[in-house]
Amino acid sequence: MGNLQINTTQNVNLDYKIVGIGERIVAFFIDGLILYMYAFLVNIIVDAFGYIYEDTWTQRGLAALVFLPAMFYSLLMHSIFNGRTVGKMLLKMRVVRLDGTPVHWSNYLVRWMLRLVDIWIFLGSIGILSILFTEKRQRVGDAAAGTVVISTKNKTKVSHTILEEVNEEYVPQFTNVTLLTDKDVRLIKDTFLIARKSNDFKTMTALRVKVESILNTKSKLYDVQFLDTVLKDYNYYTQKM
Repeated sequence: MGNLQINTTQNVNLDYKIVGIGERIVAFFIDGLILYMYAFLVNIIVDAFGYIYEDTWTQRGLAALVFLPAMFYSLLMHSIFNGRTVGKMLLKMRVVRLDGTPVHWSNYLVRWMLRLVDIWIFLGSIGILSILFTEKRQRVGDAAAGTVVISTKNKTKVSHTILEEVNEEYVPQFTNVTLLTDKDVRLIKDTFLIARKSNDFKTMTALRVKVESILNTKSKLYDVQFLDTVLKDYNYYTQKM
């Protein structure tokens, strides 16, 4: 199983395991089961249309309209959930760009269009062979889009870098944290973690004063909350760049 090294916007190299054929097939069948259940529900709805509309063409048109989202399931899920379908979420997998930059919707579109070649022509044999015999375990759609499927269980722990876990719904409080450099943030985080672990409140306060002087700000947050927020805000803004 290969590994993929991605250089983040904070210049931290993260090594991810590239997902092999077995896990990808399992994720595919999970998504297929969801689509099967959706098709079953559509069939029930179509039967209900028969009681409302007597015209056969109207029934077929409405059925096609209801089933339309299933046709774009892969494209919509990857675009909305940042490179993941339900199957990929359950198996902790994600589609990423080879160069580490954010995946654009056009990349997902290319992958989705080439499913015709990878999956539906010759019963998926093209996609399977491509994954098996390419260095980065890419199907044709991945190669064309410049993407790869990785396991989100990365080897490098977030606590060992300047990275912080930031939810997509996170709302930053300090807009001027970009005045800090990666070196500043790494030093702040290391000092913060050591001081918090040893209950060194004096060092924590001194660190907070220093950070406030750099950012030219005053906050009513407690020392721990303030420093934790600064770290998260920095990651939020730099990841958006």
